[in-house]
Amino acid sequence: MTPLRLGYLYGIGAYLLWGFFPLYFKLLRPTGPLEILAHRIVWSVLFVALLLGALRNIGFLRALLRRRRTVAGIVAASALIAINWGIYIYGVSSNRVVETALGYFINPLVVVLLGVTVLRERLRPAQWVALGIGASAVAVLAVDYGRLPWLALSLAFSFAGYGLIKKQLGLPAAEGLFVESAVLALPALGYLAWLHRHGGLTFGHVSAGHTALLVLAGAATAIPLLLFAGAANRLPLTGLGMIQYLAPILQLACGVLIFHEPMPPARLAGFALVWLALVVFTADAIRQARQSRQSRSTPRLPSPVPTP
Repeated sequence: MTPLRLGYLYGIGAYLLWGFFPLYFKLLRPTGPLEILAHRIVWSVLFVALLLGALRNIGFLRALLRRRRTVAGIVAASALIAINWGIYIYGVSSNRVVETALGYFINPLVVVLLGVTVLRERLRPAQWVALGIGASAVAVLAVDYGRLPWLALSLAFSFAGYGLIKKQLGLPAAEGLFVESAVLALPALGYLAWLHRHGGLTFGHVSAGHTALLVLAGAATAIPLLLFAGAANRLPLTGLGMIQYLAPILQLACGVLIFHEPMPPARLAGFALVWLALVVFTADAIRQARQSRQSRSTPRLPSPVPTP
């Protein structure tokens, strides 16, 4: 199997798993969002620690802890991913799967916005058009909801910020996830201990299957991230960008078709504007990638020899 085909298999696998996350989190009822988040963190640490131990790759921690700026970046990334996970779990638990899907649809547009505001990047005209359509979509959805779609915006901005920090840190997937989860493990364990002391812990008190699903939350978190890392190392950015919409499409389908969440005409119009913005954004990215490949493949003519 070619590396490119393997990359697509890894990427599709990752986004399929992320797309069906609402079904998984619904199975964890009656556990509350914060307890699910705490279990997700704790079991992620253990799962990735076992994986790194099997790969004999624990020694990277010593070198990492000497890099103070990297450690500070990891703490910031940990806070953002904890916020993102917590908001997503809350959205699924409160029957707002459609709004969580919206967050991941607009995430690429927020990434571009951060590129302008944080990294001072210059946008192409088509990217400005996509951002303008995206802003119009948020306005339409705010009118429909009677408020800003804060849950979707929080998901999009927290994940975009997390991606920005991760890009600057450049840590491998497994090692990065282990350190991020380890930073959050102590508060997560403290919260679980507090719940246990006050009689609110559901772990081990519902059923054996429910307990097993909470334990498996660590693997469910780590496996798609590792698959995504395998895809990112093998696919061009345009290929990876095209399949990233698979997850929110599946999440939207879960919300509307399985959980029967409402999709009134005004909300559908807002989503249609988001999809139009993504079409403009993706078409521009594909065109830019083709031009880049053509410029690299065009042979350069030798410089003319100056005449005396």
